[in-house]
Amino acid sequence: MEPKRPTAKSHAHSVLTPAFQAIPNPTNGVKRKRDDRFERTATNASSPPRKPDTAQNLSKSQGNGQLQNGKQDPAHRSTDNSLSKPLNEKRKALLSARKALPIWPHASEIRESLRGVRDVMLLVGETGSGKSTQVPQFLMNETWCQGCIAITQPRRVAAISLARRVAEEMGTPLGSSSPASKVGYSVRFDTSTSPSTRIKFLTEGMLLQEMLRDPWLRQYSAVIVDEVHERSVNVDLVLGFLRGIVTGDKKGRRGAPLKVAVMSATADIEGLFNFFDEGYAAAGKIKSQIFTPGHQADGEDDSESSWSGLSSPEETEGKTKSSSDQTVHIKSTFISTCYIEGRQFPVQIMYLPEPVQDFVETALRTIFQIHYKEPMPGDLLVFLTGQDTVEALEKLVNEYAQTMGPEVPKILTLPLFAALPQSAQQRVFQRAPPKTRKVILATNIAETSVTVPGVRIVVDSGKAKIKQFRNRLGLDSLLVKPISKSAAIQRKGRAGREAAGQCYRLYTEQDYIKLETDTVPEILRCDLSAAVLTMKARGVDDVVGFPFLTKPGREGLEKALLQLLQLGALNEDGKISETGRQISRLPLTPALGRVIVAAADEGMGCLSEVIDIISCLSVENIFPNLNTEDTKEQAEAARQELYRRQGDHLTLLATVQAYAAERSDRKAWAEKYFVSHRAMQNDVRKQLRAQCQQQKLLPATASFDDHNTTTSEARTIKILKCFLRGFASNTARLMPDGSYKTLVGNQTVAIHPSSVLFGKKVEGIMYNEFVFTNRSYARNVSAVQMDWVGEVFVP
Repeated sequence: MEPKRPTAKSHAHSVLTPAFQAIPNPTNGVKRKRDDRFERTATNASSPPRKPDTAQNLSKSQGNGQLQNGKQDPAHRSTDNSLSKPLNEKRKALLSARKALPIWPHASEIRESLRGVRDVMLLVGETGSGKSTQVPQFLMNETWCQGCIAITQPRRVAAISLARRVAEEMGTPLGSSSPASKVGYSVRFDTSTSPSTRIKFLTEGMLLQEMLRDPWLRQYSAVIVDEVHERSVNVDLVLGFLRGIVTGDKKGRRGAPLKVAVMSATADIEGLFNFFDEGYAAAGKIKSQIFTPGHQADGEDDSESSWSGLSSPEETEGKTKSSSDQTVHIKSTFISTCYIEGRQFPVQIMYLPEPVQDFVETALRTIFQIHYKEPMPGDLLVFLTGQDTVEALEKLVNEYAQTMGPEVPKILTLPLFAALPQSAQQRVFQRAPPKTRKVILATNIAETSVTVPGVRIVVDSGKAKIKQFRNRLGLDSLLVKPISKSAAIQRKGRAGREAAGQCYRLYTEQDYIKLETDTVPEILRCDLSAAVLTMKARGVDDVVGFPFLTKPGREGLEKALLQLLQLGALNEDGKISETGRQISRLPLTPALGRVIVAAADEGMGCLSEVIDIISCLSVENIFPNLNTEDTKEQAEAARQELYRRQGDHLTLLATVQAYAAERSDRKAWAEKYFVSHRAMQNDVRKQLRAQCQQQKLLPATASFDDHNTTTSEARTIKILKCFLRGFASNTARLMPDGSYKTLVGNQTVAIHPSSVLFGKKVEGIMYNEFVFTNRSYARNVSAVQMDWVGEVFVP
């Protein structure tokens, strides 16, 4: 006889192991009807989700694709008879969903906001408004839109998933799958477009790469910068360059305007307005005005709607909401502003009554409590700190799921992090099988932009891995820290995209109140060498005077300039060198780009091997972390065949070459050597080869001997010397006491336990990363001779 389904109250004691049962249960003494562990706060519970009254905003003919102004909807105008029947049927099926979006009634106003002399639109669209998918479709058939529309995203998973969704809504194939495709995408190591592409989703980094080839973005009629509130360093660069284009004389674009839309759910609209307005003022254009509450312009009606209220092609007057929900009145000739309410369903928030030490263990307990008590359907999205915690929790969830009885719905555990191959990332967007609940374990990659179908419940750890670059030490600190309030709100919002949801915060309400309001912009806490190289390649000589949205510290800029000089990317006069131009065209950090350029030199001739190594460094760890001592010992024994005494770089090369030489069953080979088959399947290697061929660093006819599994000693030295060209400043020498001291800064550094050289003593080491977790560690380490280092520092 099968056991009865446990109740929520008894759940933790019925399905978890004795060791897990021993964890103190925070439910003691807390009376709650539905969940004894969490304190509940109702958010938006008093008001149902706002649904737009399409009958009041749309004409009767709109069902046939006609808007009030008599023009066709882009989805209908872009459709031709050549489309296949399934694509047309999909487009028609999605049209009703598009019409239900809050942004749909504002289609004509959005088009109007970028007509005439108005080249900039600032749009604050709440979560669920539909801005990411609809705005490019609204604009693509405007008379000024003769080229393509670029829409940037902070992460590759968002760019690809949004491109797929818009292609379905337009009834067109995606990317390079058809020459007639009107929607494509471009992300690092993966571009999928066609000659007919009209809308292209791409990461900010890829748009910056395109600016190097075409500084005036002539192929684009509009650029939409989405999710600008995330404030990555690339967003700041993109906005600075775009400001120069839209406020300039347009000679580089042969007189054609470039329309720019800046979109976000929580952006500081006043700050963005001032940013662009200062650009127009510097170009000798009319200075705009901002009126704070109580100082309205003459004739301004305080009762106008939240839309910007466009009055004429010559002048825009209206009001919008700033990030603090304060009404700000704006009057501008060139910039339009608008605010779109979202379609956020009510989300109930549950806090823990007291702090916990281990959020991974608490997340595990919470997942199963929710699974047993919450009815289907309702998938879970769990926010964690990084790949390591995602994989650790994935293993635990799968183990405990095996103990569930047949009467309990199954669990499908899906990881989601940046280094995951695209095919694995896209699995989270597929519907779960019948009687199965998806449990998506994600990093902050899922905070914004993407809507994962089926998610009703969010479990928020309240933590994230934050990288902080220390300029004086050249040290990256990678620490787990509390997120900001804005990030917590974004995470909560993932539960309310499709229906009412719940958010379980694995921290107390008092801890939430103490959180910082916003995340610190990346430009204030990162290595600026890549950003400075991009500016130099784009012709910006005065990097200090560049129009940053947030100005970085002078020390960070000086450190970046010195590093680029040492790499040979800059000349003595601060101008970009030919080597720097080659590096800037590669989708890699300046240091790795320098390695590629060095390996392409005729005297080295080891570009094939260097590409193989860098492809491993650019994906998830090919040697996954193992949880038990038994499996660690088995893996250590199996991997001895792959390990190389010179260190991690040659070990990675040996692994790639052995995997490529395996022709029968590569998955079985990966299991035998405890290597990640998923990581090895990543096509970065192929894409990087193509990039080098495009830049003539590699002959188009070059052949790669995949069967070669041995590397001569002389070739090994050449490979390591190439890496030294990029990482000469990341070197350390062995001291008499057995420790390692860096050559630059004289800092003590330890070899990371994951390294092949861990516990070994060699004359000198070179490493790709200098990180601080609980101590200073060198990661991806190889042994080098000190006279090699001298050759680089004194050519």
